[in-house]
Amino acid sequence: MAEPRTVFIQGVTRDGKPFRPSDWAERLAGTMSCFRPDGAGARGPFIGYSPYCVPRDLGGIKGVLVDPALREMEPMAWDFVMHFARDNGLVVIEDPVLD
Repeated sequence: MAEPRTVFIQGVTRDGKPFRPSDWAERLAGTMSCFRPDGAGARGPFIGYSPYCVPRDLGGIKGVLVDPALREMEPMAWDFVMHFARDNGLVVIEDPVLD
């Protein structure tokens, strides 16, 4: 079975309830902001999101897009994000349709 190109962690629990707090996706992505490709540091006086973990709204559902390249770059960071989803009962979609 092929590895997914992208994983979308939805801000909805497996029992259909919205995940709170409302800024959870930004918080999670902010935690992962230091994981970047070589030479892709943040520019300017602000912290940007890592290209491997980005808050996104797909189909009206807030969530976080996670690039599986994070697993190869830093397995513990990947585990942190995936365990966050599992521990909070969040829906995880492999290879979501990106609009």
